[in-house]
Amino acid sequence: MANLLFYTVTILIWGSTWLGIKFQLGNVDPALSVAYRFALAAVILFSWCFARRLPMRFSRNDHLYIAMQGFFLFAFNYLLFYRSELYITSGLAAVVFSTIVIMNLLNGRIFLGTPIEIRVLFGAGMGMVGLVLLFWPEMAAVNFSGPVMLGLLLSFAATYLASLGNIISARNQHRKLPVVQTNAYGMAYGSLCMVLVVIISGAPITIDLSAPYLVSLVYLAFFGSVIAFGCYLSLVGRIGPGRAAYATLLFPVVALMLSTIWEDYHWTLPGLIGILLILCGNYLALAKQRTRSTESLSRSGKMSLRA
Repeated sequence: MANLLFYTVTILIWGSTWLGIKFQLGNVDPALSVAYRFALAAVILFSWCFARRLPMRFSRNDHLYIAMQGFFLFAFNYLLFYRSELYITSGLAAVVFSTIVIMNLLNGRIFLGTPIEIRVLFGAGMGMVGLVLLFWPEMAAVNFSGPVMLGLLLSFAATYLASLGNIISARNQHRKLPVVQTNAYGMAYGSLCMVLVVIISGAPITIDLSAPYLVSLVYLAFFGSVIAFGCYLSLVGRIGPGRAAYATLLFPVVALMLSTIWEDYHWTLPGLIGILLILCGNYLALAKQRTRSTESLSRSGKMSLRA
């Protein structure tokens, strides 16, 4: 039941964050917006940890891996995706990001020794095909010129960094590091990293005091970062990086449903077929989730997550 709750919350929140991100682009440098977002999220998490008197001391080696998680998952992957969307559409970026399912399966095998299940791999492939159909009108209009290829390269690089962040989080949880505290430190490290990027690049340090920017910033920090990442990374530890990443194929569906309301998005037959493929792939990838995760927890000594 907890896994289903985490999965549903992750999809619903990340499916809506695209609305908030739209208000973040424009007047403030993207790296600085990322820094603001995760600095605020870190403050919220640290406040929660201190209020609950959660243990906050970790070894230097633990902090090294927590910082790596922060750099990959809460900093550079977001920066690269923000930059990539200067050259490509959000739909094309969503299709590229869907490859994180395959990347997580492969990286999990390479770095964690996690076996690759054909059922999950096939389900991921079906979902990726469905996502392509979902965004086909947008993709068909793309002129694959030099700038677009640069955007694609940035998107793939961002996706791979996010995948590495997933693997490091799984590693940290296998080492009994709690999700909430590691996210607090990781988001703080990621925010500081982005501040350094802003200083080195010479970008102006500004903030947009308009209501849309500030409201979207709070939404992205609290719901998109504190809540959604807490749920998602708990899933990474519970059911593995490959299955957890399947949520990335479903939240574009939520985004398009919201777009139907807010932006008069019109559904097409390929889009409806795409949703059907994504849902079928989701069933294949997650149908045996409870059994598999129970066996996995038994093999790892019944790892306890404190999220």
